[in-house]
Parts: sequence; structure tokens; C-alpha cells
Amino acid sequence: MEKIYDDDEDRKIFLKTLGEACGKAGWDIHAYCLMSNHFHLVMETPQPTLVAGMKWLLGTYTLRYNGRHRQRGHVFAGRYKSLLVDGKKGEYLRVVSDYVHLNPVRAGLIQNGERLEAYEWSSYPEYLKAAGKRVPWLRADRVLGEHGILRDSARGRREFSQIMEARVQPDEESLGKIRRGWRFGEDDFLERMGKLEKGTTKKENYLGREYGEAMEVKGRRIIAEELKAQGVEPSALGRMNRTCAIKGTIAKKLRAETTLTLKWIAKELSAGTVGTLANTIRKLNAGTV
Repeated sequence: MEKIYDDDEDRKIFLKTLGEACGKAGWDIHAYCLMSNHFHLVMETPQPTLVAGMKWLLGTYTLRYNGRHRQRGHVFAGRYKSLLVDGKKGEYLRVVSDYVHLNPVRAGLIQNGERLEAYEWSSYPEYLKAAGKRVPWLRADRVLGEHGILRDSARGRREFSQIMEARVQPDEESLGKIRRGWRFGEDDFLERMGKLEKGTTKKENYLGREYGEAMEVKGRRIIAEELKAQGVEPSALGRMNRTCAIKGTIAKKLRAETTLTLKWIAKELSAGTVGTLANTIRKLNAGTV
């Protein structure tokens, strides 16, 4: 596999892009780790936005990477692999997060005698910081709690450090399920999810149905709220000039807060072609609309 980061600046750009994706898709990140040719995320999706959010994250980072290195083409080969984790039984979240944080050890990036925090491109060093100094999109309380640490205090963080520095890897059975499986939980996990038909083994049945339209729902809600604030009836959109400032302003908000494409936005706003809408947004930014 080819590298997806050439240097630390690329890694910083990826984490910045990940933070933006969290804001757009409403993700809670519990753990992350950047390796040379892949990355790991442990995330919670309160809204079904995994597919749309990952598409935006991978696509946007690719554009930024290619722009910085003056090249073209794909950065990520193929589709990402996802693992559904049993959130009701906390031990599974703990095991998966530990797996991610200990990845640099398994890869030989941290030598004997070095502390785990020496590898700066994972969320583990963030866990050792005071809450107000962490990246704002990292949610630390769940993992700390599953380690029996009830307060995110200096004492609690020292306790977490002591636990992790022991470097106890998940057992071989758990490692196999994390690496090769598509679900990680109790035997009744699927039944409790209530999403899959009994006996199914295809995660796409779940992911495809549940994630497909969530971002569009969010987009239509934003459009309705913005039109109401402007005193404009939704039925009036089709009669308004396709390059008017209202449409451009709403389009900018949608681009900032969602992963929706210009094609979708242009259609919903009756704003002409993708090129027309992009030009409207440029003029709005320049103050000429």
C-alpha cells in the first residue's frame, strides 16, 4: 500500500480535515491513530452519517494532499473497512480503543523503554492533556470510564497512563475479530441493534439503508430554517433568480455544515447548474452579488 502522508504537515492537514468532518457529520471520535499507509478511527455516529462523512473526509483530504504535492489521482485505494462495535457492553469499546492506541507498539514504532505517548499521531497523547487543551472533537469520557476512571482529572489521567503503559494487548481472539470481522460484540448484538434480519451476515444491508439519506435530511432542514429566517416561502425558490444572494448564502452554509455536493444543493435550491452555483458562491465571497 502507498503512503497517504508524506510528512508531519500532511498528518496535521488530515487531522484538521477530520475535525471538520466531525463538525459536518456530527461524529464523536473516541480514538484515532495515523499510520503511514492507513488510519484507524473509533467513532460514534449519533446520526447515520458514516458513508457521507467518510466520502467527504477522504475526498477532501485527497484534494488537499494533491494540491500541496502538485499531483493528481487517488490517495486512498479502495473502500474503507468498517467494524460495528457493541456500545452497550463497554468492554468492546475499551478493547477496540486500546487496539488503536497500541497500534504503534505492534508496528514497532515505539521501542522498549519509550513511552506510548512518544508516538504523537494518535489520540493517546490527547487523552493525557487537560480536557480544555484537547482537540475539541475528541470524546474521552467513554474510554476513560470503561477503564474505571470516573473523573477526567489529573489523577485520572495519570491512572490511565499507568494502565496503557503496561501495554497489555487485546487477546488473540479479540485481535482476530477486530482485524477480520465486521462486528464486535455479544452474541445478541445484532438482535439488540434491531437493524438486520435474523441470520444475515452482510453489513451493507445495515449500512446502506441507514446511512444513505441522513445528510440530505440535515440539508433540507438547514434550507427550511434559512428560508424562514429570510421570510421566504419554500415554494418561492423556483421563481427566484437562480443566482440571487439568498441562494448563494444558503449554499455556503450547506457546504460549511454538511457533506452535500454542489449538484445536490443546486437542484434543491433551483440554483442552476453546478458551475452556475459555484460562480454565485465565488461572487458572494467577493462581495459582488
